[in-house]
Amino acid sequence: MNKVFASAAQAVADIAEDAVIMSGGFGLCGNPENLIRALHTQGTGGLTIVSNNCGTDDCGLGILLKGGQVRKMISSYVGENKHFEGLMLRGELEVELNPQGTLAERIRAGGAGIPAFYTPTGYGTVIAEGKECRDFDGRMYVLERGLTADFALVKAWKGDTHGNLVFKATARNFNSIMATAGRTTIAEVEELVPAGELGGDEIHVPGIYVQRIIQGEHYEKWIEQRTTRPRA
Repeated sequence: MNKVFASAAQAVADIAEDAVIMSGGFGLCGNPENLIRALHTQGTGGLTIVSNNCGTDDCGLGILLKGGQVRKMISSYVGENKHFEGLMLRGELEVELNPQGTLAERIRAGGAGIPAFYTPTGYGTVIAEGKECRDFDGRMYVLERGLTADFALVKAWKGDTHGNLVFKATARNFNSIMATAGRTTIAEVEELVPAGELGGDEIHVPGIYVQRIIQGEHYEKWIEQRTTRPRA
């Protein structure tokens, strides 16, 4: 089955107001840049976004924040975005912060069809407020719900026309688990090849999880902070 869409705009065209979106990436590494730009141009609002963070003020998911398109963020680390901070402190953005490992496991569990799991992380803190807690072998655990989304937007290095995906190094980050947790998963790739060209052992996410795929372009691959020292 050929899952290729001609453009990012076509691939995100049916994302409606108030949708729940998962977006891969860690900081600005592995962001689905084309899909984010297309969603921004489309102007869809009221979004709930599940992502490790929300980019920076002017890059990645940050452009959706600036466009007033995001209602809620379910995240782990948000320290690189001053606009995010301002919206949150003014009560203009709903934010659900998660310990990073808990966020990853909530996404993985959702993709695996696991509705909830227990973790010791966060017990005794505000993270546990309002959640069920239980003792297992003398240690207290917090019940966390699995996460799914209406759409998962992911970025891979290489993919084929059937939606099989291969990631490169740390750009894999949240992308691979999010691909399993979206009811509709849309992947953008740097290199798109015909079905059958990828070796079975190199595929990280099988195409059964991916409904749409596009050939990405004009990648900026931003760096959040560049720290260098003068040459000797």
